[in-house]
Amino acid sequence: MERLWRMEARSMTEIDWIARAGTRAKGKRPDFLGDPIAERMLSILLAVAGEVSVLKERLDTVERLLETNGTIRREDIEAYTPDADAAYARSVLTKEYVARILRGMQQDMESMQAAEKPLADISADLRDS
Repeated sequence: MERLWRMEARSMTEIDWIARAGTRAKGKRPDFLGDPIAERMLSILLAVAGEVSVLKERLDTVERLLETNGTIRREDIEAYTPDADAAYARSVLTKEYVARILRGMQQDMESMQAAEKPLADISADLRDS
């Protein structure tokens, strides 16, 4: 297992992450909002949100290691694997974080759904007309 980890670590250091970040996906960019500037801003926002999420998990790792060991080394951070309880707590925190970020969009969707007539009412209106 350790040998496999070393092989993965070696291949990870050989990857040019800057070059990979600049690669483009094949095909057309998605157009959800109908405005290229808004699309770009949404893309940037979600990328930053992803980075913050990673930082929050890394900080959680640091805090847990400090609680357990009283000291910390970079190797400890890199080798840390959360136990089941820590993984569950992290998943709950991540879900809450994403919900807070997307709260406005969720509220917009809920208000649109509330404004829609139920299908049974639409059917009744069509039948009666």
